[in-house]
Amino acid sequence: MTPFVFGDVFTEMAVLLLVAAVVGAISLRLRQPLIVAFIVVGILVGPSALGWVSANDEIDLLAQLGIALLLFVVGLKLDLHIIRTMGPVALATGMGQVFFTSVVGYLIAIMLGMDAVTALYVAVALTFSSTIIIVKLLSDKREVDALHGRIAIGFLIVQDIVVVLVMIGLNALGETSGASSLGWEAFEVLIKGTLFIAAIGVLMRYALTPLLHQLARSRELLVLFAIAWAIALGAIGVHLGFSKEVGAFLAGVSLASTPYREVIGTRLVSLRDFLLLFFFIDLGARLDLATLGAQVAPALVFSLFVLVGNPLIVMVIMGVMGYRKRTGFLAGLTVAQISEFSLILGALGLSLGHIDADTMGLITLVGLITISASTYMILYSHPLYERLAPWLGAFERKRAHREDAHDMTAEEKKADVVLFGLGRFGSGIARELQHRGYHVLGVDFDPDLVRKPGAHDYPVHYGDAEDLEFLASLPLENVRWVVSSVREKSVNLALLPGLRDQGYRGSVAVTAHNAIDAAQLERAGADRVLIPYAAAAAEAVDSLIGVGDKQPAEEEGGASPS
Repeated sequence: MTPFVFGDVFTEMAVLLLVAAVVGAISLRLRQPLIVAFIVVGILVGPSALGWVSANDEIDLLAQLGIALLLFVVGLKLDLHIIRTMGPVALATGMGQVFFTSVVGYLIAIMLGMDAVTALYVAVALTFSSTIIIVKLLSDKREVDALHGRIAIGFLIVQDIVVVLVMIGLNALGETSGASSLGWEAFEVLIKGTLFIAAIGVLMRYALTPLLHQLARSRELLVLFAIAWAIALGAIGVHLGFSKEVGAFLAGVSLASTPYREVIGTRLVSLRDFLLLFFFIDLGARLDLATLGAQVAPALVFSLFVLVGNPLIVMVIMGVMGYRKRTGFLAGLTVAQISEFSLILGALGLSLGHIDADTMGLITLVGLITISASTYMILYSHPLYERLAPWLGAFERKRAHREDAHDMTAEEKKADVVLFGLGRFGSGIARELQHRGYHVLGVDFDPDLVRKPGAHDYPVHYGDAEDLEFLASLPLENVRWVVSSVREKSVNLALLPGLRDQGYRGSVAVTAHNAIDAAQLERAGADRVLIPYAAAAAEAVDSLIGVGDKQPAEEEGGASPS
């Protein structure tokens, strides 16, 4: 096909953005991440299809800026607190999954006839999962604070750290002129890296925080400095023999301990996503559909391994560590895809001459397949678990001690009310019930909230209202009420039949957002449905009307008596 040439770069960019918006809207309707849409746009406008892309230098520059900002935001939001609060599971699961996926992926690649270097790149690319996609999906499902959500975010952070270390190593290898100088090159990289990090540490200690205090008077200037700092350290990283990704990542880490990281991160997310659009478009445009057909068979093999093998690896590790099969399954699904870092790693290998364009096409094709498929797997994780639960017993110990901190005590067994959800509304219900003489057993899926010392003067368990195994462990025989202050309709619709399956004969009260959800929950068997905002609004109006009624009467009677 003869490529269509636009009159100028600006018009080409305008058409490119319009196409991206249209394809992105279609992707949104299909509930697919925009990464998939943007790669498809690149293929569509690239030389293999319409041939519209000619401003390669401009697109490449914007793509590099997007990658630098991506790593900067990762460093900026590097929350080591999550790793600490999750204990060893984040490190064990993260490192264990990276190791086993790399080893098995390497063996599969060798069996498919790849050379050692290519097999290593493909294997490592299979290990990384998309933090951006997973956090977005978990946030949409309100599962970020669930135990499996926290564990997933914990080992995604571990993966992010590993990918930065891999990039440092690859750049050092790329700079090596021969095998004899490999040791010296590695030592030189170590020295440069140590000095670079030390210099950043000194700036963090003495300069960055006071400087940000001054710049924070103008949020626009604060964000401008953050971008400049990310790009500048990225450029320094390139000159030191690392990469712009490593430099930008360290720039983010240097600002992560300041009180302005949330402001900076929030402002930069949209800019990061906009610039990453050009990376994925450029990636798609470089794919040669004529040769991509030969990669379909190996791409399907690797995709099947990622979609099935990666979750199994996580489930095995978490099962050995004492977590329930449900927690392991839900956390394992989050690694059933490769990430934007896998594509960046492949692009780095291509630029260093370690892999060819066909291998890059293979990695991209695996990304398209696994990201598309795993999105639906995560969105429908709970129904999927219900179907597969009977076959998942091998991934759980007889006693899941990580989630069963102790057996039910005598105080917990005499509970009159089991309360799910200990947020503001739920805690208020618990206090009022206790004030009226009821014994309350609290349940929440936020491990920090459950373990917080002194937060509750009644027994509290970690648990999930949708987990049938957990419901079976509750002392439901003498419970008069089960109350759910959780507003998610899907959670309450799962809780109601779950209680019936356990033979519970008491009353159930659940919470709804609105009257439509309330009617559906009543049809599902709820004895009471609470609508907090509606009840609070009615009470407020009653109070206002009561006050307002007095004013006209006083006015009709003339001046009030002194």
